[in-house]
Amino acid sequence: MKAFSHSENIAVIAADGVHGPAIAALHKRCFDEAWSIFTVREVLAMPGAIGLLAVEQGMAGTGNVSVGDLLGFALGRSAAGECEILSLAVTANERGRGIGAALLAAAMDRARHDNVLRVFLEVAEDNTTAQRLYHRYGFRPIGRRPRYYRRPQGGVIAALTYSVLLKD
Repeated sequence: MKAFSHSENIAVIAADGVHGPAIAALHKRCFDEAWSIFTVREVLAMPGAIGLLAVEQGMAGTGNVSVGDLLGFALGRSAAGECEILSLAVTANERGRGIGAALLAAAMDRARHDNVLRVFLEVAEDNTTAQRLYHRYGFRPIGRRPRYYRRPQGGVIAALTYSVLLKD
């Protein structure tokens, strides 16, 4: 897989089951409802799975990525001409470097390679930073799921469903 980057220092590489612990650890840091190592590995083993890791350029060729090396990840799946980005995250202290954009661009490139026509994703209604990123890549809101995400303090927030039609 070719490496994508929005910075000379960021590479996006393919993930597989061996990266499950690092992805699960970062997922736990970034989301209130964390995925287990088992869940991450299950997603990566699905037919049509898309697993991407963002790492510093020097780590791209090593194949040895630990949680400390992981800047971000994207997980998705494609089938029947559609792709769903299931989770995309960037470690908090690395946000603002273009890592999320690099992961999203690479996921969309992989979807095009898989002959996907439309990509879907969901985002918390209060995550305006992610929403701005998705808008830049052509995603538009197509639905809203009330009371979808639970917050640790007991509240709930809606999920917005976004979609983009891919063009060659």
